[in-house]
Amino acid sequence: MAGTGEATTMVRVLQEITAVSRRLEGMDLAITSLTSETKSMPLDIAGFQSWVTGLEHRMVTVEGHMHMVLDKDQELGFLHSKLIDLEDRSRRDNIRLFGFPEQAEGADTSSFLRTVLPQLTETVFDLPLEFQRAHCLGPRRKDGSSKPRQIIACLLRHEQVRQLLTVARAQGPFKTNGYEIRITANFWRETNERWKGFLALRPKMRQLEV
Repeated sequence: MAGTGEATTMVRVLQEITAVSRRLEGMDLAITSLTSETKSMPLDIAGFQSWVTGLEHRMVTVEGHMHMVLDKDQELGFLHSKLIDLEDRSRRDNIRLFGFPEQAEGADTSSFLRTVLPQLTETVFDLPLEFQRAHCLGPRRKDGSSKPRQIIACLLRHEQVRQLLTVARAQGPFKTNGYEIRITANFWRETNERWKGFLALRPKMRQLEV
């Protein structure tokens, strides 16, 4: 019986040894795999560093392009402002007139304005009004109920433009024969939009002053 027990014990010991040996073999494989992966890590790190370096170069290039775009935007903004200024200067002797009925100007718009403006604004000019050109904007209205066309006029003397606009701001709009006539400067579209924005803020600014 004793011999049988010893044999059983030896079998169990061999089984345990076999199991441990298998575990050690598994650990060897894991260690081998880990060693292989560890050896490849420098290559992976080097590749990652190369990718980061390339990304940095691209970022520097993009930043350079962004600065160039910003510089171009500033340049375009400056040129656009200069264009508006030049356009407004070229129109400084112009006035716009709104409200005259269609065909009231007759065949000669300059002669019509030369007669009607001093009477309408009750302004005495040192010299007679003279116009480089004057005409209605757009095609002639065939329908009498349609909104009448604007008249644009370029005066010969800038001082007379200033007189007319000063009176128009102080006393306009003017009433004549049941019509309401307005006289304004002939600024460019963007300048007009800025003026409209400013005029819309004036009541609020006055309230703040009070």
